[in-house]
Amino acid sequence: MKIAVMGTRGIPANYGGFETFAEELSRRLADRGHQVCVYGRPRYVDSNLEEFLGVEIKVLPSISSKHLDTVFHTTLSVFHGLTKSYDAVLVCNAANAFLCWIPRLFGQKTALNVDGIERLRKKWGTAGKLFYRLGEWMAIWAPGRVVADAMVISDYYLERYGKKTEFIPYGASVDLPKGKDKLRELGLREREYLLYVSRLEPENNADLLIKSYLASGVSDIPLVIVGDAPYAEEYLSELRKLAAGGNVLMPGSIYGEGYRELLANCACYFQGSEVGGTHPALLEAMGAGAIVVSHDTPENREVLSGNGLICDFYDSGALGNIIVEIYRNRDRFIHLGDQARARVKKVYSWERITDQYENLFYEMVNEAGGSSNTA
Repeated sequence: MKIAVMGTRGIPANYGGFETFAEELSRRLADRGHQVCVYGRPRYVDSNLEEFLGVEIKVLPSISSKHLDTVFHTTLSVFHGLTKSYDAVLVCNAANAFLCWIPRLFGQKTALNVDGIERLRKKWGTAGKLFYRLGEWMAIWAPGRVVADAMVISDYYLERYGKKTEFIPYGASVDLPKGKDKLRELGLREREYLLYVSRLEPENNADLLIKSYLASGVSDIPLVIVGDAPYAEEYLSELRKLAAGGNVLMPGSIYGEGYRELLANCACYFQGSEVGGTHPALLEAMGAGAIVVSHDTPENREVLSGNGLICDFYDSGALGNIIVEIYRNRDRFIHLGDQARARVKKVYSWERITDQYENLFYEMVNEAGGSSNTA
């Protein structure tokens, strides 16, 4: 099949979950003999890059704006794709739902990965929330198929809109890194630091974790806050002020082997997100065998399935008590990391997720009116 992936910032992944998803899925599909193109944006992908791990890369212009970046670039991608005779087009992000009817009109079978309920994110004002609400409604008819990466999101679309979605979760690796170069670079010691990874936006609650950590009195084990956010400078400034009050490190975004080293060697990993579907960093921490403490949401409970600790991050006392307990008695919780890693291997492996997407694309192109290049 000829397959396009649109709506992400592109690959190699150097931003967030959708980008890692695009990289892991596209390279595996390419390994299986499919022709795959991932569309990217100049701020995140070298404009001269034409191929990566067997995947065609197409970099198109974008607008550096919180509100226009995604939809402007995806609009260009969709119209460029009309010239390429793709059999299947995978569009990411519910904000792009309004574009999905266009490739369908030209015979390209289209699926939309809606991610989470994006209108709930605090970074969006009234216009942004209304646009994502419109995106939800358009998702029920504009694409040929809708993909949800968590059963909670799948249930939401069914109950609210009567729309049946394809449940295909996010994936993660259970391969462990061999080195510890990033630990040495940051002055960290194995099992002697707490780790948080996320885009640093308000609904991911890094501020709540830092406050609970500072109040806990556990100061000789550092808290490492990994991440960044290009459109949340005010919130980032607030976090930096909080971090200055204790043993809190903020090294920015870290990708690749260094990121995996941090996950695999932390004393504990914290997942503070309260909006979204299956969070990539949560799965990656589980795959690395980390002891996970997660904010209490239905999506996080679904992913952990009892193989981690759940806590309301808004309850500073409870979160602080967990930090102290893990600091004093970490050995009591090691089994949770082992169980979480086993769950990722069984349910969330990238090969399993690729199987599901590949089967979905075959179903799409073999529907009546399909234009598949396959037998």
